[in-house]
Amino acid sequence: MTGWATDPPRHAEHTRFPLQLVYQAARMYYLEDATQADIAARLSMSRATVSRLVAAARHSGLVQVDVLDPFRDETQALAGRLVAALGLRQAQVVPAAHRATLGTDLAPAIAAAVARMGLRPGDVLLIGSGRTTWALAQDALPRLPGVRLAPTVGGQADPLPWFQSNEITRTAAASSGATPSFLFAEALPSVAMRASLDTDPSFRHIVDMWHRASGAIVGVGAPPAVRDALASGVPVDDDLVRDAAGDVSLNFFRRDGTPIAFDGAERMVRTPRETLAAIPHVVAAAVGVEKAPSVVGGVRAGLIGGLVTDVRTARAVLAAADES
Repeated sequence: MTGWATDPPRHAEHTRFPLQLVYQAARMYYLEDATQADIAARLSMSRATVSRLVAAARHSGLVQVDVLDPFRDETQALAGRLVAALGLRQAQVVPAAHRATLGTDLAPAIAAAVARMGLRPGDVLLIGSGRTTWALAQDALPRLPGVRLAPTVGGQADPLPWFQSNEITRTAAASSGATPSFLFAEALPSVAMRASLDTDPSFRHIVDMWHRASGAIVGVGAPPAVRDALASGVPVDDDLVRDAAGDVSLNFFRRDGTPIAFDGAERMVRTPRETLAAIPHVVAAAVGVEKAPSVVGGVRAGLIGGLVTDVRTARAVLAAADES
């Protein structure tokens, strides 16, 4: 802590204690390693007051504390290896991500990935469904005022919240300041309903947004054989589905990236494979070693241009890429 040449730190003048007293307490505590009891004795005040003075110094900006990431070198190296091995445009690796704190753990990496999209007011950003995007929608997206947000898949009637694409879109818009648009359709509608969608103005509006999108944030579905749930309507007992390496926005593929067309797949309400592949910035968020073949397959399918993941998953993805 040193003197400032021009103005004091932001908010410093708004502390309820005299600024000189706040500075004295902070200097003793942080630079002289004095205990709060020592400071209380020297300044003739209670320890509780000293504690409040130290807190005020932090809040006012007189004291700034950095927490260094001890894993930075490893995560940056893994990100570089992912880009080189898979041919990605970008990769962001965090030290660890846990299901209970998934959104918070991935938030800085997602913010960096979205920043690289260069979105402006009026641009379209798509968001997929699944547990990971559901977590991201709640508290991980950066501020996106004026950006249009739309789902990549149907899911209006799904009983599981992480497959309810409109709710994911609404939540993501509320947390980011984006403007939401909704898709009023199931993931796999009946033949008659699917035919009616093609002439529905609200559905055509979403299709137009798919084609105009500047970016997309999607999840990566693990191999169906190891998953405990799929979007409502997906035929879980179909051999082709069970043998899939995974999916991106309900576009199922094999490990080599070739598409899987199971019975009824033509009725799926999803951003088509070729449309998704044409979007300039498609960033997939994937955590879990079981998703390693899914990520590899998604990249080879041309559905993933960027990846946000954690260290354990990154290592597994690299191993899976080496095996095939």
